[in-house]
Amino acid sequence: MRVISSRLTSRRSVTIALLGSSALAAAQPVFAQSEPAGEDSNVILVTAQKRTQNIQDVPIAITALGTEKLRELQVKELQDAVKFIPSVTIQTIQPGFSQVYFRGVASGENANHSAALPTVGTYLDEMPITTIQGALDIHAYDIARVEALAGPQGTLYGASSMAGTIKIVTNKPDYSGTYGATDMELNSVTHGDIGGVAQGFVNLKLSDRSALRVVGWYRHDGGYIDNVAGSRTYPTSGATQTNADLVEKNYNDVDTYGARMALGIELDDNWTITPTLMGQVQKTSGSFAQERSSAVSKKLQTVQYNPESSKDEWYQAALTIEGKLGNWDLVATGGILNRKDHTESDYSDYSYFYDAVLGSGAYFTDNAGDPVNPNQYIRGKDKYKRQFGELRITSPQENRIRLMAGLFAQRQSHLISQDYIIDGISDAITVPGTDSDIWLTKQKRVDRDYAVFGELSFDITDKLTATGGGRLYKYKNSLVGFFGYSDGYSSRTGVAACFAEAVIAGSPCTNLDKTTSDSGAIFKANLTYKLTPDWLVYATWSRGFRPGGINRRSTLPPYGPDKLDNYEFGWKSQIGAFHFNYAMYREDWNNIQLSFLGENGLTLIRNAGVAQIYGAEFDVGYRKGGLSLSAAGSYNDAKIRKDFCAIANAGFDCSLAGSDGAENALLAKAGTRLPITASFKGNAVARYEFPVGNWQGHIQGAVNYIGKRRSDLRDTENSIKGKFAAYTTADFSIGMKNDIWRVEIYANNVFDSNGVINSSVQCLETTCGDPDGVTSTGGVFYDYVIRPRVIGLKIGRDF
Repeated sequence: MRVISSRLTSRRSVTIALLGSSALAAAQPVFAQSEPAGEDSNVILVTAQKRTQNIQDVPIAITALGTEKLRELQVKELQDAVKFIPSVTIQTIQPGFSQVYFRGVASGENANHSAALPTVGTYLDEMPITTIQGALDIHAYDIARVEALAGPQGTLYGASSMAGTIKIVTNKPDYSGTYGATDMELNSVTHGDIGGVAQGFVNLKLSDRSALRVVGWYRHDGGYIDNVAGSRTYPTSGATQTNADLVEKNYNDVDTYGARMALGIELDDNWTITPTLMGQVQKTSGSFAQERSSAVSKKLQTVQYNPESSKDEWYQAALTIEGKLGNWDLVATGGILNRKDHTESDYSDYSYFYDAVLGSGAYFTDNAGDPVNPNQYIRGKDKYKRQFGELRITSPQENRIRLMAGLFAQRQSHLISQDYIIDGISDAITVPGTDSDIWLTKQKRVDRDYAVFGELSFDITDKLTATGGGRLYKYKNSLVGFFGYSDGYSSRTGVAACFAEAVIAGSPCTNLDKTTSDSGAIFKANLTYKLTPDWLVYATWSRGFRPGGINRRSTLPPYGPDKLDNYEFGWKSQIGAFHFNYAMYREDWNNIQLSFLGENGLTLIRNAGVAQIYGAEFDVGYRKGGLSLSAAGSYNDAKIRKDFCAIANAGFDCSLAGSDGAENALLAKAGTRLPITASFKGNAVARYEFPVGNWQGHIQGAVNYIGKRRSDLRDTENSIKGKFAAYTTADFSIGMKNDIWRVEIYANNVFDSNGVINSSVQCLETTCGDPDGVTSTGGVFYDYVIRPRVIGLKIGRDF
């Protein structure tokens, strides 16, 4: 019962008058271009190894999308970029609440506030910004690059970069001059509403050694999900509920606005400081899922009985100091990230199905003992705070022996407040201190991480280089507070289980206070051989890890870290206008942190066995004259190697009973595919640029394909929810530009695919999915789909 609803939304009226608004605008700075400037300049610079390098010289499988490429591909957010990164899969329930996966390393995690950390690290410039309930939904404007580093990156990027790392690199202040741009867009969603963007930047030269860069954006995404009329009658009380006051077309609209400032100062020829400040507010309304039930007749429809909305606010402040100690480079960086979100969501499916299946509605009465409508909804308030610091030093890169070494520390806290409300219930079953909560969650989670890391490279010959890396780490994670019912409703959980006075403000008492910690080391080894100046081959063994954490249920111990071993061989080649990059790998995932819903809907996490992933990925491209062609794809055969049992800690023999005497049921057999990720994902892009008088015109087409996927690792739940079908999307654009102006018309998802990327129910699949047909309405599933066809007009001007 107590997992936050996957649909955090509510109604909002449509805003169309946004093209009349103005903003500072963006274009790539002269020094930070990461896209080819001409047919003989196919150089993309990346910072994957925490120093600037040509992507073709980095012995890692990397996809990098630079400023111009992001613009050409109509990338506005991380989900748009992932379409063109074949090794990455994204699951989202709405803007701001997305989980990212690399190379099939996904077990169908429940991204609950008290669950495991993500398997993929997300960085904004130098700072990690990974949070439990999803990657920050950063608006992609004036971004120098999005870098996707596949495979374990633990030695350099630490905890939660177990399967890979996403780096969002912003354009830095430019001392060369004052310039800027503005960009506007108007778009329309098929089956939906009108949207648009106003955005821009200005780069101000303050002196020969200082500059200020200011960026601003406002974006409105039109809705495309309809909340249609419906009603339901609760069996026990006979109360009938309708949603007449919430019926609305296209009610899942989004408004996003924010700004970024960066100041660059050269103190002298050797030392530079760069303070940055970035903030964003994102407001959503409605549901971002189409309902799969007997209550709806068409796609892009749902029946919701309570208001749904979210407001996600965050700001990040960071400071980077770069300089030299002799001929060694030193970088000191640190920052803070503060995030808070307010959500309200419908939870009436839970009430209805538990009433229909178990008669739970009989327990919901008022002070006079009369039944009340058991309709339930959630109001949440979360506050995140992250503090981080890193110090690293690097020896001269021209030396035969090169060293990078550093210190890292971070602390992230999450203050969790969730009210599960049934209006009008009696005082006896109301959680003390609340107005009408049947359940309350008031907790504080703190994750701490400390590390010493380094990499040593040695040029054995002019062509052969050996690199070894390591990271010594220590983590300490804690969870304290209250969760549960009143003692008038439950004699075992909630208030009845309290053992101390309230620690977290607003809670009636404390029934949770757990801490877990561990230390260890991970390593990597690499050999790189330069066959020619433009062709290298490499072999890598690397390990990534994810810290352990807390199970809220008192009968379950903390879960330990899981680790991923990567064995990889690949090459990178550039032959004139043609490049071909390839990697093949085997990944062994040990002590997997498997999470799923248990009794009362509490997330349970156990280290449950091992998985093995065999895969390959490729990236080919050709660019000559005005023609550019590219294709990329990945194949992953990701399977568990041992049976997955209900009580995994009892051992892998599913006939054994657990320590609590429960049956250790077989949930998935050895050889079952891991969920979420398709066996094959690929994309292809073709672009042709041509002169149109004094202008340069272009025409571009792109195709993306994602294969079918399991929705759940467990066989029963997967059969109830069903598999995600394969889907293909196609994008098209045509436009032209000169030295000042640019104009473009585009269409994304031209053939209006209805691809599903995630699916959920509000409680256990075996209950809310209604596999036994207990209820007259059957199960209710929520399928989160890609955006329908979008057609847009973009106009921009440099100044």
